[in-house]
Amino acid sequence: MTAAACALLQLLSTDRPRAKSLIVTVYGDSILPFGGGCWLGALIDLVEPLGLNERVTRTAVFRLVQDGILEAERVGRRSRYTLTRVGRRQFDSAQARIYASEPPRRDGRWTLVALPDALSAGERESLARELGWLGFARLAPGLLGTARGDASDQVITVLSELNSAGDCAVFSAESKSDDTLPGLAAKAWPLEEIAADYAEFLDLFEPLREDAAGLSPEDAFVARTLLIHAYRRALLRDPALPDLLLPQGWPGHDARTLARDLYRALQPAAQSHLKRVLSEEGANGVSIQRFK
Repeated sequence: MTAAACALLQLLSTDRPRAKSLIVTVYGDSILPFGGGCWLGALIDLVEPLGLNERVTRTAVFRLVQDGILEAERVGRRSRYTLTRVGRRQFDSAQARIYASEPPRRDGRWTLVALPDALSAGERESLARELGWLGFARLAPGLLGTARGDASDQVITVLSELNSAGDCAVFSAESKSDDTLPGLAAKAWPLEEIAADYAEFLDLFEPLREDAAGLSPEDAFVARTLLIHAYRRALLRDPALPDLLLPQGWPGHDARTLARDLYRALQPAAQSHLKRVLSEEGANGVSIQRFK
C-alpha cells in the first residue's frame, strides 16, 4: 500500500464528516461541473466510498431539500436532485474563495451594513449568518462589516432574498486609524480558532502530498472530496483579512498552497472516476479548471 493510500485511510478514520455537509461538498466540487444535477442512484454510488450508505444518503438528501438547498425532479420512479436558486447562490459566493490560488487583494476599504432597530432578533441572526459566509462579523451593536470594499452587490443580493433590502443601509468606508484595526479584528472574528482549523488541515493532508498522483481514480475522488471539505470548513470561517490584521505566521497561507497543489495532483484521476459514475449526466468532455 502506498503512503498516499495509508494517509487516505487515516483521513477516513479520523475526520469523518457529517453526511449532509459532505454531500454539500460533493455537489459543489463534483456535481456542479456536470450541470448541477444528479440522479439519486448515481449520488448514492458516488458517496458510498466516502462511508455513506444508501439509507444515510437518502436521509441527508431529504433534509437538504427541507433546508431549501436541493430540489427534486421526478422522472417516472427516479428522482434527480439539483441545487435551488438559493443553494446555487451560496455555492457561487463560496467557490470564488475556495478555488482562488492567491489570497484576495485588499484596498483598505470596508463594506458595512447598518441594521435598523426595527429588525427582530431572528432577522438579525439570519442576516449575520448569511453575511458571515461573505466574511462579515459584528463590529458593533447593529453594525456588520467586512474588510472588503467590493462586497456591496453580494450583500444586496442576500438582503433581497431575505426581504430585508429596504431595511438595511449598505455602504463602503475607508479606515483612517489602522493602528486600532488589529484589536477590532481580534474581537470580531475568532482568529485563534480559525488558525487552529488551518493547522489541523495541514496536519491531516500534508502526508498525501508526496504521492497523491499515484492513487486510483476512486481513491483520488475520495481524497479530493475530503481535501475540499476540510479546506472549505476552515476557509469559510476565515474573513480573509489583509495581512495587517492577521496574527504573525498565519497558517491560512500554507493551507491555501497545500489545497491548491494537492487538488491539481488529484484532479486527473478524480475526474476519470466522476465521468464513469456520472456518465448519465453528460460528463463527456466536461472540465472546469480549479485553482488556476
